[in-house]
Amino acid sequence: MHVHSTTGTRIFNLFNLIVLTLTCAGCLIPFIHIVSLSFSDKAAVMGGLVKLWPVHFTLDPYRYVLERGAFWHAFGMTLERVAIGATLNVVLVIILAYPLSKAGDKLRMRTLYVWIFFFTMLFNGGLIPNYILVKELHLLDTVWALVLPGAVGVFNIVLLLNFFREVPAELEDAAFIDGAGHWRTLWQIYVPVSLPAIATVTLFSIVGHWNAWFDGMIYMKVSHYPLQTYLQSIVIKFDFNTMSPEEAKRLAKLNDRSIKSAQMIVAVIPVLLVYPYLQKYFVSGIRLGSVKG
Repeated sequence: MHVHSTTGTRIFNLFNLIVLTLTCAGCLIPFIHIVSLSFSDKAAVMGGLVKLWPVHFTLDPYRYVLERGAFWHAFGMTLERVAIGATLNVVLVIILAYPLSKAGDKLRMRTLYVWIFFFTMLFNGGLIPNYILVKELHLLDTVWALVLPGAVGVFNIVLLLNFFREVPAELEDAAFIDGAGHWRTLWQIYVPVSLPAIATVTLFSIVGHWNAWFDGMIYMKVSHYPLQTYLQSIVIKFDFNTMSPEEAKRLAKLNDRSIKSAQMIVAVIPVLLVYPYLQKYFVSGIRLGSVKG
């Protein structure tokens, strides 16, 4: 069926197109500028000649970054954090979302439990009590200080439990008739049919752990900084005291903005590689997991 668009509709669509194009440009232009800086030589960067295209193309900043041990140590710490933290997040969210998705006649005080979790989204104990707790548990300067305080993502629980409520009750009833318990029903019925929502939760967890920097600065020593905390520290200030004479001599031939830009680009590549595999589930996971309360 052919639908004739009115003049008002065309104007509205044009307005939306312009706004979205400007928004997209506002997001992409700074990133393109950073990429250009990372591929430009020292003189061009210092002279302010680099805009949206590299000037006097060079790979020296990337060679410096890829040969620097501190960068790769921080990179490895973040990979460990993402592997442990994202796995812990997803497993705990699945285990908690399943019972909370049941009706009140199947789980007594279900609404109260949901409100208790929701309360933690609005209020928390504060920075100092959190630090004291982590210290008293002897978790300082360990990867567990980075993953355990945020192990239960309440927003992800709400997203997944709403998705679980969309699963037909007949599937669960059939599993119970065949002798399955709740544990087997969860992992063999609910999880396979909820892959879009689980992929969305996984993406949120991976990106959240990858981009986190503040907790690393609080709980970790400088030598054990995760990647984003390490990048935050060098963007603010280069610490020449920790550099060897040879490294300082190499750095003198480069511009610090080019090096910082190169490290940012290398740091964002893993997320760009993971996102396309989960993106196809992302929209449907958000939409289907947010329509009920």
